[in-house]
Amino acid sequence: MNPAPAAQPTTDPDTEEHHEPIDGAALLDALRAALTKYVILPSDHAADAVTLWIAATHVQPAWPHAPRLVIRAPEKRCGKSRLLDVVEATCHNPFITVNSSPAAVYRSISDDPPTLLVDEADTLFGAKAEGNEDLRGLLNAGHQRNRPAKRYDANLGRVESIPTFAMAALAGIGAMPDTIEDRAIVVRMRRRAPGETVAPYRHRRDRPALRQLATDLARWLRPDLKILENAEPPMPVEDRAADTWEPLVVVADHAAGPWPNRARAAVLALTAEADDSDDMSPRLRALTDCRAAFGTDTALPTAVLLDRLKNAPESPWADYGPSGLTPHRLGAMLREYEIRSSTIRFPNGQQAKGYLRADFSEAWARYCPPEPPPPAARPEGTVVPLPGVSVPSVPNVPAQVSPGTDTATGTD
Repeated sequence: MNPAPAAQPTTDPDTEEHHEPIDGAALLDALRAALTKYVILPSDHAADAVTLWIAATHVQPAWPHAPRLVIRAPEKRCGKSRLLDVVEATCHNPFITVNSSPAAVYRSISDDPPTLLVDEADTLFGAKAEGNEDLRGLLNAGHQRNRPAKRYDANLGRVESIPTFAMAALAGIGAMPDTIEDRAIVVRMRRRAPGETVAPYRHRRDRPALRQLATDLARWLRPDLKILENAEPPMPVEDRAADTWEPLVVVADHAAGPWPNRARAAVLALTAEADDSDDMSPRLRALTDCRAAFGTDTALPTAVLLDRLKNAPESPWADYGPSGLTPHRLGAMLREYEIRSSTIRFPNGQQAKGYLRADFSEAWARYCPPEPPPPAARPEGTVVPLPGVSVPSVPNVPAQVSPGTDTATGTD
């Protein structure tokens, strides 16, 4: 009887040493080509951003912030789940949270965390999203290092710190909460148009080649972990947007070739897209709409300001509450920006509660998008009347705030 052949040594592509240099720019090109083979992305900038985000997951220990990837769509069948499939196959150590308890997710995060993947993420948020508080807390806190979750272990009789830092991709219908999207690269998927085609994705057939891309990304980036950690690239944006996009720009600079320019172009395009969206809070929407309502007027009665807000095109204020936006609710929103109504004597001799344009100037500069071109000025001598009140024209003199009433807050 012939002896059994000796077992042949096997190699693990994730651990096998490779000495040949890797062309980072060509590898990113290959990853981008794989993405666009299976998914129609909304723009070239979005394709570049997703490519760089996937690459960044392979060196998470290098980053001070863990940017989220939000894949959102207005309706079903827009390709968001397919994109998440490709992300799963190419990212570092994917962890799909479906059917995973929050405790299991928390305990899976280490100094070299997995990449969290959340499909149907819209079910985690909103009034009916009960029982997901721990996972929502993890997704909110895990964007920044040194934000552990605190849990009391009754068996040990002590408080434990559980790491939360991990990059995460979330796919769902509609917008995610501001606390998520403000820390995310947001990709707005669309249903394929007639004539747009993609290759069908089959997990068993296609995933191995994508996993090889993941292995190659790790081989390229992991040896340079310290270099990436210490990189301080010039950024085209500031503050939280810079924190979110910096890992992607670092990877692009490390790859060289066309990728540094493409990365920064994607930063500008996608952040501008986010700024142009209508997904602002009611408070900020009110502040911004007040700027348009004022026009060139230096002061407005509260009743006139409300009337203009409610009658503006595409305004939500006529239906804001049972009777539309009220003086009290407007006042409550504006007080967050330290803007308060006061009793003002208007040029026609009337005295009424109202707002001064000067009180809005700082808040408009700090919080609102750039001001559009101003409308044509009103003719001199025109008085802004209260609704339903006919008043004669009088000389145009400055509105006056009555002494002792500039801090009144009870009758906004």
